[in-house]
Amino acid sequence: MATLKELIAQKEALERQIELTRNEDRSAAVEKVRALMTEYGLSVSDLSTKRAKKVVGSKVAAKYVDKATGDTWSGRGLQPRWLKAALVQGRKLTDFTV
Repeated sequence: MATLKELIAQKEALERQIELTRNEDRSAAVEKVRALMTEYGLSVSDLSTKRAKKVVGSKVAAKYVDKATGDTWSGRGLQPRWLKAALVQGRKLTDFTV
């Protein structure tokens, strides 16, 4: 059976081999990427640009308006407080239609 010192020495040797192999693999990968970039005429900026633009939510036209205050609601999401209060008071949603 191996002694503790021998096992530690083996571990250190393996760690050096792992690091050396990792660096060699990384260098090979970089060379492949450079070759492909040259072949296709790509630059570093081509790699970092996003091709698909994010769709940003746009404003929706108001469907309901309180003519007294000018408050509006698009009809999306939760009803605003001003509209809820008016509905509780007996007004109808159609009263606020644009």
